[in-house]
Amino acid sequence: MTETFSVRKYLRDLKLPFCPGCGIFTVMNTFLRAVHELDHKNLSKFVFCSGIGCSAWIPSPYFIADSIHTPHGRSIPVATGIKLLRPDLNVVVFGGDGDIVGIGLSHFIHATRRNLDLLVIMVNNMVYGMTGGQVAPTTPFGTKTTTTPYGNFEYPLDAARLAVTAGACYVARWTTTHPNELKESIKKAIKMQGFRFIEVVSQCPTAFGRRIGLKSAKDMLKWFKENTISIEQAEKWSEEHLAEKIIVGEFVRRQRPTLVEAVYKIIEEAQKNEEN
Repeated sequence: MTETFSVRKYLRDLKLPFCPGCGIFTVMNTFLRAVHELDHKNLSKFVFCSGIGCSAWIPSPYFIADSIHTPHGRSIPVATGIKLLRPDLNVVVFGGDGDIVGIGLSHFIHATRRNLDLLVIMVNNMVYGMTGGQVAPTTPFGTKTTTTPYGNFEYPLDAARLAVTAGACYVARWTTTHPNELKESIKKAIKMQGFRFIEVVSQCPTAFGRRIGLKSAKDMLKWFKENTISIEQAEKWSEEHLAEKIIVGEFVRRQRPTLVEAVYKIIEEAQKNEEN
C-alpha cells in the first residue's frame, strides 16, 4: 500500500448532512481508511444497506458504491437478499441504535442466529438523534430525553452482548475515541465470514449531549474517555459498578458455518437429486 489515503477517493462530491461535532464523521473516515489499508482501490466489491436515521446516511448516497436505502429497521433483511444472490460481494449494513436494535431488533437477532454473512456497523449515539432526541433502546437509565423529561425509566439494551449470545462470529465495541482500534476491528471483520457486528458508541452533541449537560463534542469525548473500560477490566468489577461504564474491546471471534454456505449446499444437493 503506497497510495496516500484520502476519503475523497471513495466519496461522491456531495455535502455531508451531519451536525458539527457528530461522531459519524469519525466512523465514516475510519471505515474508509480500513478499506484503503486492505488495498481496495474502490468500493466495487462492496454493497451497502442502511435504514433510516443519521447513521444510515453514511453510505447512501455518499459512497461511490452500490447502496440501498431501506425503510426504518429493514436494512438487514434487504442485505440478506443481496448476500444470498451475490455471495461474492462484501455486504455491509450501517445503522444507528434505533434502526438496528430498536425497530430492527428482530431482524438483527435472527440474522445473528442464522450466521448470515454480513458486517453490521451500528453507530450508537444512545438516542433517536435525527427525529428530535427521543429515548432509544440504548439510552442510559435515568437520562433525560424529549420523551423522558424526568429521566429514562428503562435499562439499556447491551447490543454487543446480545450479538454474542445469539451466535455472531465477531463482535466488538469501541467509541469514537478509539479510531485505531475501530479501524483494526473493521479490517478483521471485512476479512472474516459469518455475522460480524461492530458497535461504535458515538457522540451526538445536538440531540443528546446538551440534554445531559455535555454541550460540545469535546465534552462528550472527554466523558467517553473517563467512563470507558476494557473487557478485561470489566471482569473484575461488579454489575453495579459497571452500570455507568462503557465496556470496549473484542467480545468474541470464532468460526461457524454461514447461512450462505448452508443454502448453497442444499441447492447443490437438491440439483443432484433431480438429476438422479
